[in-house]
Amino acid sequence: MATNKASAARTRAFIKSFVRSYLSGACFNPRGYHSIGVVYAIYPGLASIHKDPKELKNACRRYIKHFNTHPFWVPCMIGILLSAEMMISRGQLPPAMLEKVKDTTSYTLSAIGDSVFAGSLLIFWALSTICLLLAGFRFLPLGLGISLFACLQLFRLLTFWGGVRHGLSFLGMLKRWDLINWGQRIKLVNALLLICLWFLAWPGKVLWSDWLVLAGGMAVCAKLLARRKLMREVVLIGFILALAALPWLDRWIGQLMDVLTG
Repeated sequence: MATNKASAARTRAFIKSFVRSYLSGACFNPRGYHSIGVVYAIYPGLASIHKDPKELKNACRRYIKHFNTHPFWVPCMIGILLSAEMMISRGQLPPAMLEKVKDTTSYTLSAIGDSVFAGSLLIFWALSTICLLLAGFRFLPLGLGISLFACLQLFRLLTFWGGVRHGLSFLGMLKRWDLINWGQRIKLVNALLLICLWFLAWPGKVLWSDWLVLAGGMAVCAKLLARRKLMREVVLIGFILALAALPWLDRWIGQLMDVLTG
């Protein structure tokens, strides 16, 4: 009976940590990044694991120094860390090893999050919404946004639960998801959505010669960014100026041809 009560109390504490994970960025600072917010989120779970005040204080110190990962991965990290803390409380994991695992895992997930979420899915949502609005839809973009938001919350909940249940072995399961390659596939879809956006927003009649010039210019800009390591802001400004000069160049070439042909 006492064991069931303790288990229920720990479950409630873990749920509280999950809910608090939404506030992990509230105290973001340039020194510890998400450290204060993560300690605030993980504290109920730590308090349910470490009953000794000294052990609880030492556990909090493991996360107060520096913590940085993508916000969408915070529940997963908290779940994995709570599982690791349970192993530490049972003497199955040295605290020093957790410090190394924490930093490596958080930075890896941060890079994956930047690529998959910020660099792929967020752009997919934005481009899809713009294309649907330009096509005359009103409620479909809203439905898409609500659906993606609900999927994100489900992702946060499932990764938190997987981290708590499987602990460090959950990282191997995440590797099998092949998220990096999925991010690349979504970026290809985003490229097609960008073409659709151009087609829907293009003023006047579509001239394929103009489109070929635009596509060729973007290809050149991409090559410069990839090979020459130029600032993308400088390349973007140069590209916009080149587009603005195209009508003038077209008129100049026309006048020159008229002079040459008499």
